[in-house]
Amino acid sequence: MKLLRKQIDKLKPHFQKGGRFEMLHSTFDAFETFLFVPDKVTSKGAHIRDSIDMKRTMIIVVVAMLPTLLFGMWNVGYQHFIATGTEAGFWDEFLHGLIRVLPIVIVSYVSGLAVEFAFAQIRGHEVNEGFLVTGMLIPLIVPVDIPLWMVSVATVFAVIIGKEVFGGTGMNILNPALTARAFLFFAYPTYMSGDFVWISGLMKGEGIADGFSGATPLANATLGNAEAIPSSMAMFLGTIPGSIGETSTLAILIGALILWFTGVGSIKIIASVFAGGWVMGFILNLFAVNPFMEIPAWEQLIMGGFAFGAVYMATDPVTASQTEKGKYIYGFLVGFLAILIRVLNPAYPEGMMLAILFMNVFAPLIDHNVMQANIRRRLRRAAAADANK
Repeated sequence: MKLLRKQIDKLKPHFQKGGRFEMLHSTFDAFETFLFVPDKVTSKGAHIRDSIDMKRTMIIVVVAMLPTLLFGMWNVGYQHFIATGTEAGFWDEFLHGLIRVLPIVIVSYVSGLAVEFAFAQIRGHEVNEGFLVTGMLIPLIVPVDIPLWMVSVATVFAVIIGKEVFGGTGMNILNPALTARAFLFFAYPTYMSGDFVWISGLMKGEGIADGFSGATPLANATLGNAEAIPSSMAMFLGTIPGSIGETSTLAILIGALILWFTGVGSIKIIASVFAGGWVMGFILNLFAVNPFMEIPAWEQLIMGGFAFGAVYMATDPVTASQTEKGKYIYGFLVGFLAILIRVLNPAYPEGMMLAILFMNVFAPLIDHNVMQANIRRRLRRAAAADANK
């Protein structure tokens, strides 16, 4: 590492002001800070100092997503061999999934980082680490058979329209990864819905075993095929068709524990999302008029992308509520609306995406009202204290 440090220090003057490659300063700085922890510290003013920084925060979130990524790779192969009626072992299934999923991850990172670097160079700013998370989230929330060029277009759209037009990392009002998914859902619906998009190879014409449908639990629930919905254990473990990283609630909960113990993810938001989803599911159970509304409230929480959205999407520190009370309100409404949209609007069976994007817009309003309520309470307390003098 010392040799690498010496080489970087030797090249550094060429990328600083007055150097031959001054215009590429942001790019050089990004690679340097990726390899080594920056030695920049605050020199004046009052600041809270600890060992965490944006790079560590983003890396922890990526690590928390690894269980869903690894399970998703295996499940892609598992579902493929079931669909084609072929027997295969664990490593064959995992290798098949790795070959299908890894290109999506690479395209996501290359496309997004290219835009990030371009904007950093144009603005003369540092390259932020925020896309480390977005670049991993996008592959996990798309079907495995989606064309790579669509992944690239959606990623570029998300970075430019979802983040850079607002000023870059920390300024966006919508979750960039969900912006990419929404773009794909409305621009290329045939590649984001249906029975064949969730199983690798089926859209390319590979043979299907007799009796295999490829429908997700939500698709079966929407059509009223209650008998075709997988068991609760299968949905919890994730051995079902679906987006690459959204199927296994168990793997997602492992990621949630990592975020909780490291303090990176807000447990208040995560718990509130599940609470809101359960309350809406319970209300629907009381007035059940169709098979979808009869599904137990707790089972709604392990179907589709609900758990994934609660842990990795709703907790985005930029687009979620910032106040402590606001986090409870924000999370509860995300879960409440997700189940409401899912059940009562068959056109959007995966209501988590729309619920989070909707609440992203209202998060500042929630925080504003919470702060105003605090101000009014303190003013009343001060007025009461003056009256008692």
